[in-house]
Amino acid sequence: MASWRDRLGEWFGLIADDFFRFETRRHAREYLTALLAPVERKNGWQIAEAVGHARPDTVQNFLMRALWDADLVRDRLARAVSDTIGGADAVLVVDDTGFLKQGRYSVGVQRQYTGTSGKVDNCQIGVFAALVSPRGRALVDRELYLPASWIGDPDRCRRAGVPQARLDQGLVTKPSTARRMIARLRDAGLAFGWVAADSAYGSDHLTRRSLEEARISYVLEVKCSQVVADAEGRKREIANLIAEAPAAAWTRLSQGEGERGPREYDWAWGLLPPGGELRAGYARSVLARRSIADPADIAYYLCFAPEGTGKQQLIRIAGARWGIETCFAEAKGQCGMDHYQVRTWTSWHRHVTLAMFAHAFLQTTAATDPKEAADAIASAHRSSGIYWA
Repeated sequence: MASWRDRLGEWFGLIADDFFRFETRRHAREYLTALLAPVERKNGWQIAEAVGHARPDTVQNFLMRALWDADLVRDRLARAVSDTIGGADAVLVVDDTGFLKQGRYSVGVQRQYTGTSGKVDNCQIGVFAALVSPRGRALVDRELYLPASWIGDPDRCRRAGVPQARLDQGLVTKPSTARRMIARLRDAGLAFGWVAADSAYGSDHLTRRSLEEARISYVLEVKCSQVVADAEGRKREIANLIAEAPAAAWTRLSQGEGERGPREYDWAWGLLPPGGELRAGYARSVLARRSIADPADIAYYLCFAPEGTGKQQLIRIAGARWGIETCFAEAKGQCGMDHYQVRTWTSWHRHVTLAMFAHAFLQTTAATDPKEAADAIASAHRSSGIYWA
């Protein structure tokens, strides 16, 4: 445990200077350590009790009013994750997740669909980016989505502390937020070679175009109605194009290891004609994944990669997308990312960023010393107290 505490101290040292006052730095260290501790619900009251405060006032002040910039912490987190698990084989995955919340005045909350519950629910939606590689996975960026009902109610936005600069942008779609994240992380030097996303992002032509212009390879899931050009230049829906693939075009391959062993599917892959403004040395292709148990269950992908990239490589990238779902489950389950009881824009980004930092600490520890990470987590969950860094 001493080694684990030392490593946590080193990780906190990455962001310590972002908390300008000694008291704020101490509260940040307490908060981060509480997120890693076996506290049942990591909200203001229980975190306050865990660190020895009689009331949550200090915790609430740290999240709402103390002087520190969550974006600086986010940027240092991204660099640390990149240095540990990044590389040319790493995949930057973008996706959103829901936070089920009640009340009218929690920033961004409204009734909207979320995959968290699989239905329309009263919730907030956050757009995230995760770095996924054979060496590990961790969330590296986040932004709260503001629905049209909020953008059209500036008084409610101001009450929730939404910055004027954000209000001036108007309604920003989730794909647009994801594009901004990708560009920001690329410009910051994050080490990744690919981008992956589900059809909510992959079907957005502006996202695909921006990646191609930046020469960033991608494997993006698209809707079955996505239009592509066939070998004769005709515009076809991708589902109809794949339906014409001969039986010999389908190959049974694993998408990677799952909880029950290899995740096998039938796959078909074909190159698209080099239409449009295709970057020199790159090729576009279509990829389809068909369920073995239910052949009618087919997922469709558009791919952009250097010429000579093989099907197996593209399948690996497609499978990496699920890494962000694992990050969501781990960050919520282990680090309390969805346990918060905050209402404002600033508080939401601060809590979520520190929860991401706590999760990344666990993941990068596992990447460098899996046994140490497993022993540390197991020991922490057997304990009734906090391990102080």
